[in-house]
Amino acid sequence: MKNILVPIDFSKKSEFASKMAARIAKKSNSVIYLLHIIELPTGVVDMGPASSFSIPESMLYLRKIRERILEFKNSFFSESTPVHYAIKLQTPYEGILKYADKINADLIVMGSKGQSEFEEIIIGSNTEKVVRTAKMPVIVVKKDNEKFRMKNLIFASSFKNEDKKEVFRKFLEFANHFDSKIHLLKINTPSKFESTQEATEKIETFIEGFDLPKYSINIYNDALIEKGILNFANNIDADLIALSTSGRTGLSHLFSASVTKSLSKKALKPILTIRV
Repeated sequence: MKNILVPIDFSKKSEFASKMAARIAKKSNSVIYLLHIIELPTGVVDMGPASSFSIPESMLYLRKIRERILEFKNSFFSESTPVHYAIKLQTPYEGILKYADKINADLIVMGSKGQSEFEEIIIGSNTEKVVRTAKMPVIVVKKDNEKFRMKNLIFASSFKNEDKKEVFRKFLEFANHFDSKIHLLKINTPSKFESTQEATEKIETFIEGFDLPKYSINIYNDALIEKGILNFANNIDADLIALSTSGRTGLSHLFSASVTKSLSKKALKPILTIRV
């Protein structure tokens, strides 16, 4: 893992994401790329006669943004971590993906915003769009955690097909940077129930050929898959949850109000998503 992209908007969520990215970069000797995207008023870009902005005003505006980025860099990243930054005039979703391709990012770490305290990720949000379409893994950070460690990582899956094996391989590439225990998790629901023996054998077959130094196999019963993942993560005090996603589905279902209202906000762990 060489390059980590961290989109920032100077919000608390960006601070949380930056703190996590700094920890990951320190462990993996990665380079950090901070990206701030601004959608300027038309007058800032259009310097015609009707413009309400002058060139000096525009230059001052951009200089202030650069100053804030440098303050952000100095606040959350150590001098030993290489940090670059960029300012782009683009829509956030498109700008993030385009810049990630430009720098050949291996990982994107970003904060999430919701319309309420329980809806940390919403359909149509920039985070949701990035999760669904990014080529590289994405970590979504929802809260601060001063004691964050990569000790217990969950890989939640159905463990069914070959596509999931490619996701698992990418997950292990990430996990290998840390001395972590991997908790393989299969959720049983009333509508999709498997015996413990059947589910365990399926997982054991799935992981054949992979080098897993420390791991556990877990079959967890719950009413919904989403609730099962979050409840299990809360029970073992997991540091991160890894999931596969696709261009059709993101994370909104996992953090919908119907699921998270029954849980403490402390259960909202960082999510590592890897596109199938």
